[in-house]
Amino acid sequence: MTTRLTLLFLAVFGVSTCIQAQNELDERALIEVKDGISISKDSLFLLNLRFRMQNRLGFTTVSGEDLSARTIDARVRRLRLRLDGFVLQRRLQYYIQLNFSRADLDLDGGGTVAQPVRDAMVYYHFNDRVYIGVGQSKLPGNRQRVISSGNQQFPDRSIANGTFTLDRDYGVFGYWTIPISTQEIQLKGALSTGDGRGASPGNSGMGYTGRLEWLPFGKFTNKGDYSEGDLEFEPRPKLSFGATYHFNDRAYRTGGQLGNELYASRTFTTAIADLVLKYQGWALSSEFFDRQCDDPITTNAEGAVRFVPTGQGLNLQLSKFFRSKFEVAGRYTSIKPASNTAFLSNVTEECLLGVTRYLNGHRIKLQTYAGYRWLRGDMALDASGNAWTAMFQVEFGI
Repeated sequence: MTTRLTLLFLAVFGVSTCIQAQNELDERALIEVKDGISISKDSLFLLNLRFRMQNRLGFTTVSGEDLSARTIDARVRRLRLRLDGFVLQRRLQYYIQLNFSRADLDLDGGGTVAQPVRDAMVYYHFNDRVYIGVGQSKLPGNRQRVISSGNQQFPDRSIANGTFTLDRDYGVFGYWTIPISTQEIQLKGALSTGDGRGASPGNSGMGYTGRLEWLPFGKFTNKGDYSEGDLEFEPRPKLSFGATYHFNDRAYRTGGQLGNELYASRTFTTAIADLVLKYQGWALSSEFFDRQCDDPITTNAEGAVRFVPTGQGLNLQLSKFFRSKFEVAGRYTSIKPASNTAFLSNVTEECLLGVTRYLNGHRIKLQTYAGYRWLRGDMALDASGNAWTAMFQVEFGI
């Protein structure tokens, strides 16, 4: 009898333990490894974890004739951790991106305070077409700047982008997608500090940014209008036109959100037009910049000069992606300073030829390029300031 009672007790205990374990299991979050690492619990929260890094080796020659290295670029260019998802409801989403490499911390440009926070945004989606955000993120500027560096065809964005781009800023952002038959229009805007990420409280000047995009042939496959190269092999032509206007009132940095601090604040405007066309592995993209400032030059008591770079910039890229997962891309870029800053900077042009081997789309790839940069419209190898450049980079992430 005692044995039977003991067996019955063990059976009941075992069943109750299994039920309890099952209930505990139901309370746990679900973890998936697909496009990054996702941790979720019903409709209460979602957390996606991803990382990526860019390791590179590059050099620039002494001149067009002297091919010995003037500078060596060997470093971890980017190392980032990204977290995104929703909390409480799917309408309430967040996006956080942290960076850890020296260049990403803004220390390479002479900065003295590390900036580990790259993005910190909270979004509310009213529906599939309208949403707003508050926090620090990229302004809706030129397309190449908004495209993630991990989705680029070359290890670096163009020199025109480096001179005239808008960058991350803190503010309020709004997005509205308007479908019109088979077409699509996207409206984007931001009211921001105008001073860039991690900026301390400054003057009462603000940044005002508006952008319009028109997709006459409808959406790109897998949001390909914000990923360089036609890795999706679009079966039909896809085209997007974009235009941005930015007004920065009393900026205290040379590039608004980027650059050294000016010796006095300046107000300037930046107009941008860009397009991207993709079809059967071919991709064409272009960007035009125009920055204007009535009084771009500032000086200190010792006579040192810092100025807002004004003028025009142009970037053109053409590429062909092959089924073998190789891509060949060419780039031409020019920078033409305006008359009020022409004596402080040169007309600069650059041509690059790049080859990329994609191992897992843009997530894991091998990139290399070689090219030539020349000044003042003179391509001669012996012209002062001209140089060759080359780079190899490994992109690795999840």
